[in-house]
Amino acid sequence: MSDQFKHHQFRGLLFLSLIWLIGAVGDRIWFALDHSAPAWDQAEYLTGSLNYWQALQHPQWFSSEWWTSFWMLSAKVPPLTFIVTAIVQNIFGTGPDQATLVNLLFSGILLGSVYGLGVQLFSVEVGLWAAGLCQILPALYRLRLDFLLDYPLTALVTLSFWCLTGWKARERQKGKFNPKSKIQNLKSKISSLQGWFWAAAFGLSFGLALLVKQTALFFLLVPVIWVGVEAIRKRDWRRIFQLVVALLLSVAVFGPWYRTNWLLIITGGKRATVDAAIAEGDPPLNTLAAWTYYWELLPDQVSWLLLLVPIVGVLFYWKRQKARIPENPSPLIWLTVFLLGSYLLCSLNINKDDRYVLPYLPVVSLFLAYGLTRWSGRWGNRIRWGTAGLAVLLMFFNLFPVGGVLGSRLTQALSPNAKYHAYLKPELPHTQVIDEIIQTEPYISSTLGVLPSTPEVNQHNFNYYGALQDFQVFARQVGTQKKQIFQDARSLDWFLTKTGNQGSVPEAQAGIVQIVEQGGDFHLHKTWSLPDSSILKLYHRRQPSVQVKMAKGVGAGLTGMSQSPKINSSNPPIHDKGIARVGAGLTGMSQSPKINSSNPPIHDKGIALLRVTVPQQAPPGVPVPVTYEWAGSWDQLQPGLVLLTWKNQAVPTLHHRWLHDHGIGRGTLHSRRVPTEPFATEFRVIEQMAMLPPADIPSATYTLEATYLNRKTGETYPISVPLVTLKIDPVATATPAPELDLLTQHRILAATLPQGREALDRVFAEVGRINQYDPIQDYLVQMQLAMEYRLQREPQNRAWAYALALSQVLQQHVQGAIAALERVTQLDSQNPYAYAYLAFVHLYNWDGAAAEASLKPALALNPNQPELQALNGIATLMQGNLIKAWHNLSPLRNFLTPNP
Repeated sequence: MSDQFKHHQFRGLLFLSLIWLIGAVGDRIWFALDHSAPAWDQAEYLTGSLNYWQALQHPQWFSSEWWTSFWMLSAKVPPLTFIVTAIVQNIFGTGPDQATLVNLLFSGILLGSVYGLGVQLFSVEVGLWAAGLCQILPALYRLRLDFLLDYPLTALVTLSFWCLTGWKARERQKGKFNPKSKIQNLKSKISSLQGWFWAAAFGLSFGLALLVKQTALFFLLVPVIWVGVEAIRKRDWRRIFQLVVALLLSVAVFGPWYRTNWLLIITGGKRATVDAAIAEGDPPLNTLAAWTYYWELLPDQVSWLLLLVPIVGVLFYWKRQKARIPENPSPLIWLTVFLLGSYLLCSLNINKDDRYVLPYLPVVSLFLAYGLTRWSGRWGNRIRWGTAGLAVLLMFFNLFPVGGVLGSRLTQALSPNAKYHAYLKPELPHTQVIDEIIQTEPYISSTLGVLPSTPEVNQHNFNYYGALQDFQVFARQVGTQKKQIFQDARSLDWFLTKTGNQGSVPEAQAGIVQIVEQGGDFHLHKTWSLPDSSILKLYHRRQPSVQVKMAKGVGAGLTGMSQSPKINSSNPPIHDKGIARVGAGLTGMSQSPKINSSNPPIHDKGIALLRVTVPQQAPPGVPVPVTYEWAGSWDQLQPGLVLLTWKNQAVPTLHHRWLHDHGIGRGTLHSRRVPTEPFATEFRVIEQMAMLPPADIPSATYTLEATYLNRKTGETYPISVPLVTLKIDPVATATPAPELDLLTQHRILAATLPQGREALDRVFAEVGRINQYDPIQDYLVQMQLAMEYRLQREPQNRAWAYALALSQVLQQHVQGAIAALERVTQLDSQNPYAYAYLAFVHLYNWDGAAAEASLKPALALNPNQPELQALNGIATLMQGNLIKAWHNLSPLRNFLTPNP
């Protein structure tokens, strides 16, 4: 390598760094001026980065369980962008502006890769112009100013293509071994080492690209097949081996995440593609519009200015070169292979969006740079720099609200549909809404039901701002299905509505808005004015499901609590509807129930059940309102799980009881909100809930038995219970009750699992609804711990075994689910569905042999059941036995073929 070439390369890298630095400064100025709130996808991805930021605070690098949970933090979206952003936020702090600093890193990767491609295929000049164009192409600078996956994907796809190109170039430079020529042999070894280097670099970068987004395959599949076929055709076994090793290396990079989440990736694929395409009105594949969609978008993505000037330059150049020896066309052919393959595969995807093809634009920039550098003569530099200068001006007009009418007309003519102005108005009140909820309920993790869904006001950005506040407030969009709006309204304490435009909401949304605003269970807590003249309204339940009250003063005891009503020592008279009226301020029931008057002393370990409020009588099979009031230290209350059994002491059998296990405060006591107030030694937690006596429970009088379980330490002890009774009578009048707690709903669903396919659709539909109310699915952890504790004492209880198995499956705890389902197959041995559930979990764990073994008893019980045949066929297919898999799956053809 000559000194002149080294100097040229050094100057190129210097100019490349300057291009990156100028772009970085411009981007940060835009972010400093912009006060917008992230829209749907942006906010969801920002929240994902916070999830990984939190996980990386206390990593356990050598724990397989930690790695599994780490990959499951983003179960449907590949997590590399989130992980890298988490590292950036660990350095610079959390927040939207800090998170977007990660795009500076990806810009560096993108510019370096484009420059490397340009140098490899053409010249330093083309590489620099291509890098510069990547900074001013409208589609690229718009996405560079957003927090989405497409810009990081673009950077890593370009890096992968550069590495693949570098590996491909070694084919032309390889030498043959000659025992008489030391120099030639040295060159051959160097070329071989370079080939291995580029192959390894491609494998790593390709794996990383697939860890950003699955669509990386759309852009790199055709080039990989191209070079693979080329190597096979030439019988170059060394290069074939290098390519195979590179692909295996990529699998090692992306494999752990895909293996952990493969089922959700498959099941979520239809929603992300077909359903989204139908909802957005994308053209179907059998129309011409589907195949010209991205071609028509190209002028908007590149701008007419940067599209036409290079094309004209190439045409003039080729015209001048007609009589001369043509230059080597292979670089252009190679780039064309990449572009045509990318275009066709992206067009084949039914779900279309202009940002989905962003990764092929850097290669387009190489074509454009090649065209710009073809201008020669005294006008060549003027045309190039004039074009670049005008493109920068257009970018400035598109990003900032300047330029007036002239700037607007200019951008519309030369760079249409690229306007992305910084939002210069005051910040939207998202942070204020979250702060208001936390100040009202400082010790509780709240779920906010967000009913509108606009780019500015939606469930994702409120969820993100809640995550910024130590994950104390979550936000979910509820009220989307008409049949669920009453359950949604009864299950959350906080709702957000707005006047004016509601955004992308279903028809059912109007119904739940009416319930919240006019139903009487909620009061308007606070309002904020929005820039579009609409009003944002925050509603809070008048009688919250969980209240936390703090003791004040040393030695104040539990009677010295703020807002604690006086409790009468004698039982009050019975209300005419059968409910006693006392303590209504705490019970919060529309009809004041009977309370028991005795206040037992606090247990020496810190937890006491002060009182239980229930109606005097209730019919079976109907939700019964109940209020529990717990007292003790925060260290015992927050991790506390209470195992409550309502049973008939006169006949203590399995059929004379029901459970009401749950975490204290329904599991909403915020784990990281440790009280620091002086003298705060005792707390009260008041829960307003509903329980469900079984429909077939005998008529009798039932009392309560309680056990405390600390979910952190495993500590257990009995809790002293006040004298409380509930008479179950079929002729009793039902008392209005809140929505059943999530653990009770879970047990009801688990009880239907023995029905098999008939129950599964309902189970997972209901689980999807329930998960909205508990965004971190803590109720599954509560259920797991409660059922494990109870099954230790009653190992033959089949209903509890199913409940434990369902909680383990929904948490994707593979080994725990297998153990729980093995217990289920022992307790429900004559039910083929029990074995089918176990086989499915084995398949999820990629263990076809274990799945096949699990299915043998089921097939013996019912050999013609289609579900069992399908699972058995998949199990044998997973083991590589194609003939047996075909034999096992062939009976399904008759089942799937409709009758004539």
